[in-house]
Amino acid sequence: MASRKASRQQTWYRADLHLHTPASADYQEQGVRYIDILRRADALGLDIIALTDHNTVAGYAAMLREVEQLEFLESLGRAQADELRLLAEYRRLLERLLVLPGFEFTATFGFHILGIFSPDTPIRVLEHLLLALNVPSHAMDVGSSEVGASSDVLTAYRLINEAGGLCIAAHVNSAHGVAMVGLDFGGQTRIAYTQDRNLHALEVTDLTRRDRRATSRFFDGTKAEYPRKMRCVQSSDAHRLDTVRDRSGRVTSPGIGERVTEYLLPERSFAALLALFQSADFSRSRPYQPNLKPQDYVQLAREEGPSVIQTFHESCERKNGALAAVIRDVCAFANTNGGTIYVGVSADKKKAPAGVSDPRAAMELLEREIRKAIAPEITVEMDVQETQGKPVVRIQVPFGEERPYAIEHSKIYVRDEDETDLAWRDEIVTLVTQGLALRGATEQEQQPAVTATTETPALVITPPAAPAQELIEAPRAGVEIVSSEERDGTLYYAMRDLRNGNIVRNVTRSSSRLLWHYAIKQTESGPVTVESVQWAGEVGLVRRYNSKGDTRYDLAQRGPDGTLRIYYGVGEAAMQQSPWQVFISDDS
Repeated sequence: MASRKASRQQTWYRADLHLHTPASADYQEQGVRYIDILRRADALGLDIIALTDHNTVAGYAAMLREVEQLEFLESLGRAQADELRLLAEYRRLLERLLVLPGFEFTATFGFHILGIFSPDTPIRVLEHLLLALNVPSHAMDVGSSEVGASSDVLTAYRLINEAGGLCIAAHVNSAHGVAMVGLDFGGQTRIAYTQDRNLHALEVTDLTRRDRRATSRFFDGTKAEYPRKMRCVQSSDAHRLDTVRDRSGRVTSPGIGERVTEYLLPERSFAALLALFQSADFSRSRPYQPNLKPQDYVQLAREEGPSVIQTFHESCERKNGALAAVIRDVCAFANTNGGTIYVGVSADKKKAPAGVSDPRAAMELLEREIRKAIAPEITVEMDVQETQGKPVVRIQVPFGEERPYAIEHSKIYVRDEDETDLAWRDEIVTLVTQGLALRGATEQEQQPAVTATTETPALVITPPAAPAQELIEAPRAGVEIVSSEERDGTLYYAMRDLRNGNIVRNVTRSSSRLLWHYAIKQTESGPVTVESVQWAGEVGLVRRYNSKGDTRYDLAQRGPDGTLRIYYGVGEAAMQQSPWQVFISDDS
């Protein structure tokens, strides 16, 4: 089934969801009052702020007490003129700003997590939540970031979410962040900390960065080990009113509004904000850049190009098979990680968008044909986006929990890198197994998607465990030829997809997909020798080449027993934050 989003009028609101107050022990300015914080936020044009002191809600509570005391004096007729002026200003600012209560919790090993809540949440409920997270009372009293043996990261995510809060991993790519490069913990732990279903977003400090090393690109859903696309937002983490810069202009201590995110909401409320964070609509949040034109979300997607989670079609007309191609992509995304389809634009980012002449009619056609063609029913969401003055239909396909999905009851498609292909027999078996497991988990009221350390969606299943003596994991993209055998003069290969660990057997050179074909061709042209590899310890570079504008790598790994494993067509994203990154070329 398809659904079209209601066309309710929405507005962009500017938000800074990570502000400290004097209730944090490390606040950097003396004499700052809570009214000063609201004044500064209002002067900067903010619409929504969250007060998130270290392991306490004392700052938000102090602000409420001050307002309540002023209102009490007013009701008795005992308020002085300056008190009445202060109360009037509080009322004006609290009408102008949506001020949310929250905290920055310090989890086990020092990781920071934001919990943000509705203004209707009683302070005692939030204090009880902090106690449940093992925050000692003395830390709550002074707003200390040091709390000792508090709850672990995943427990914090769960409890904040269950309490109705917005859960954001704070400054993930810097100090105390769960995705900080160089942290000494395993890959599976990092995956769990950034993919858990109770986590709503990642706060990053480089949201405006667009190159391949940007944190948001790493968590865009294209990485096999990080298949859940994460919403990335920015906030100031201000510990003072005004930003401090050094002589070169570099920010040394951010003030209020130094980093702001805009959210497209039907109303300025916590409920609307939470609903957005719970959705898969990533076009409704963007970094606020006052001196630049607003981002064109469709064009940004085109610049990233087709991938395992997005694709582009110039039309959805029946002629030339355009409609059938869109439906095949819907089926493939449902059987893989979910994804987004843009209708009305080419994948060529330099080509002017064609647009859709009648978006309403196009969505009605797509809704009807998707429902007729794909079984079981898959619920997609459709809306209209605009790029360069042209309307584009966007189709958002969820991760499918009733897999395998098929067209005409027999044609099962999957997404492989930036292509949609018919599933092979071994892939169909995997899909059936996953579908049974997902339905079984649902019956037991468990979450089937990526959470903690036990769940991985997709065709993205945990690869077979490496031998105990193998210390370096294989890259998480590309393909490996596991074995081959000759039958009646034809070589048949078993291929391991490094994205998900699946092994597909009986692949021939003539029947193989593009990457598989490349790997087989390279293998048949001559075996890789130890001497031909550029080694860096036990990992090596066989070949660097260009494919569709991207740099790809053929890599080698030398096992303790002297075996040689070759990985073909590995992308740079799968090599980062691992020993393989030594081979990434700065010129690529």
